[in-house]
Amino acid sequence: MTPAETSAHPETSTPDGSDPRCIPHKMTGPLPVGAECRYPNYSAEEQDVWKTLYARMETLLPGRAADEYLTGLHTLDLERDRIPALADVSRKLERCTGWRICRTPGLLDAHDFFSYLANRVFPSTDYIRARSELDYTPAPDCFHDIFGHTPMIVHPRFADFYQKIGQAALACRDAATETELTRIYWFTVEFGLIRNPAGLRIYGNGIISSSGETQHCLTDKVTKIPYTPERLGAQPYDIWHFQDPLFVIDSFDQLEQEFVRWSRERGLL
Repeated sequence: MTPAETSAHPETSTPDGSDPRCIPHKMTGPLPVGAECRYPNYSAEEQDVWKTLYARMETLLPGRAADEYLTGLHTLDLERDRIPALADVSRKLERCTGWRICRTPGLLDAHDFFSYLANRVFPSTDYIRARSELDYTPAPDCFHDIFGHTPMIVHPRFADFYQKIGQAALACRDAATETELTRIYWFTVEFGLIRNPAGLRIYGNGIISSSGETQHCLTDKVTKIPYTPERLGAQPYDIWHFQDPLFVIDSFDQLEQEFVRWSRERGLL
């Protein structure tokens, strides 16, 4: 067993002061998938951070999150009081949409990340942020990955769209198109909104795993723009501030169909 498998938290500083959680990892071998993902020896403090984050978002998301997300969360039945095991979540996802989870030690190199998506495998961390980062963390962690991402992968249409994002990224050879694709990913998977009869709702994982973004995104402070891949691809974003503008889909059918059109016009699918 490697040190990474026995400890939930990676080191949080390097000699030059940077955060290693934000430095992409280039794979040197296959990542553990499904039942191969071992459960770390979490501390009581780490388990309590999960419990605190879950309780906070459970209060905020009704009336704000998309029905598809809430249904996925109910289907996965994630533990509220302890960090779920990646192997258990992977097994539930596989029954729903054929997706599985692999354990990544941190932010994954983009090519490696999209390679897994293209094969219906979601790379997830298994460490959790510190209590000092309850409101914001610049790094991926298992609350963002498990609570934020996996409930949407239960939804078949979104799961198919997510795989196509990975397939298109692997086929991309043009730097400008890669930039557009990155922005499409950001403003859909991470920061997407959907229109439903009761009003705008959140499906983006970056919003759903952040109490601040959840309370901010549906206010009049945010410009809401109808979704087209062309509009998203032309919109730069800033990871250090609340997002504005955001883009609104009418349905997950539209999300996938418009992305497939955009990708085929560029020879990516």
